[in-house]
Amino acid sequence: MEDRRSFMMKMAAGMAATSLVAVSAQVSARELPMKKTFVHHVFFWLKDPKNADSRREFENGLQALVKVPQIQSYHIGTPVESPRDVVDDSFTYSYMAFFKTAENQQIYQTHPIHLKFVEDCQHLWEKVIVYDAMN
Repeated sequence: MEDRRSFMMKMAAGMAATSLVAVSAQVSARELPMKKTFVHHVFFWLKDPKNADSRREFENGLQALVKVPQIQSYHIGTPVESPRDVVDDSFTYSYMAFFKTAENQQIYQTHPIHLKFVEDCQHLWEKVIVYDAMN
């Protein structure tokens, strides 16, 4: 019985310690601002957004694109429908790439993987809008 009690006490202590680590690791967004980051945000409107094969081909192209080594981080998403007038949910895909420097983003623009993405996928979209920003 003593072994079981000792085991349970150690388990409880371990679980409590794990919980404290998880809680202490949480920080707010204002504590982790993205500084000196080049953000490249691209919105795509596909010609045939309901076509599953077109979407799959485009998604595969995006997955290949994010392998450009200068990309620090990325996000690929689809619109969230919104009744708010200020929200544009008309696009098919959103692609956001983060770079450490403007120079890295320039390298990305001429990188063979990026050029191949444009060559292979441009027939799928009817409109593209790009927003670049840096702090």
